[in-house]
Amino acid sequence: MRIQNVLCAILISVCAYGPSSQLTNAAAPAFSLSKSDTRVVIKVGDQVFAEYIFDDPATNKTYLWPVHGPTGKSMTRSYPMKDIEGEVKDHYHHRGLWFGHQDIGGFNSWAEAKSFGKDEKSQLKNQDRLKTIGKQKHRSFTEMTANANEAVIVSELDYLSSDDKKNLSEVRTMIFRVDGETRIIDFNQIFIATDGEVTFGDEKDAGLCIRVPTTMSVDSKKGGKIINSEGVTDKEAWGKRAKWCDYIGPVEDEILGVAILNHPKSFRHPTTWHVRTYGLFTANPFGTLDPDSPNGPHTLKAGEKLELRHRFIFHNADFNTAKIEAAYQRYIGGN
Repeated sequence: MRIQNVLCAILISVCAYGPSSQLTNAAAPAFSLSKSDTRVVIKVGDQVFAEYIFDDPATNKTYLWPVHGPTGKSMTRSYPMKDIEGEVKDHYHHRGLWFGHQDIGGFNSWAEAKSFGKDEKSQLKNQDRLKTIGKQKHRSFTEMTANANEAVIVSELDYLSSDDKKNLSEVRTMIFRVDGETRIIDFNQIFIATDGEVTFGDEKDAGLCIRVPTTMSVDSKKGGKIINSEGVTDKEAWGKRAKWCDYIGPVEDEILGVAILNHPKSFRHPTTWHVRTYGLFTANPFGTLDPDSPNGPHTLKAGEKLELRHRFIFHNADFNTAKIEAAYQRYIGGN
């Protein structure tokens, strides 16, 4: 079926979800984890599901890359980690699947030094902005387990200023599963004001993100589509509140999708979506993207916590197969 017809069928069947069911992993091969000095490789059987890069001197953040979907194809843009012919090479700091924020306690873990230009002239011009670049620093793994049904990684991180002063800690739990024809990542974050009061600023560029392959993007005009739980599509979905959002498009001649589900216990649920037609896909509860639905700054006093809970579902094109709404109901029901 042609891409356009497939996407048309997707939109028609948005509400035609099947009944909910338990996660079904019985037929899936077992998970395994292997750790090196810089990364953890997550496998399902002999196939790489994802790699968690926790120590990359080229960047100020930790991230998952690559992430492979249900048919084994990469669901994340390769740039800037790897140059692939035909990929759009904008936004140097968009690394696979990651979390970042332009202003936590005055410091920026979203952008990177090279976001403001790679030559000496650009660096000099942007020296004031460069002074605000902070970083996420991996501290330790408190759990790394794998079995027939899932792999679990719990990582502790510190958020540092440009002079390495800590202003925030994070406990990040990532759970990798297979459910039928989908692959799932639960991405749970608890931010803790361990070193005194800290404020999350009102910023557009903030939140939990994935940069989809160039061919999937709406702007590539190859059939890419954005749709949220309220039925809002493409550029109109930007800044809107929704309990989930889905990005669908072609990857190496297959129509695939990635949905992000926002849990009711997540901060400021339902979240606003910083989802762009060029391929950035972000759940952002921090920035005021829509004046009619403001977010605004949020301050944690010493010892207070903030929780974000999301689920990524990597699926094929058919909503009747992916059952995003039914999957959301299972998610909020604890499955």
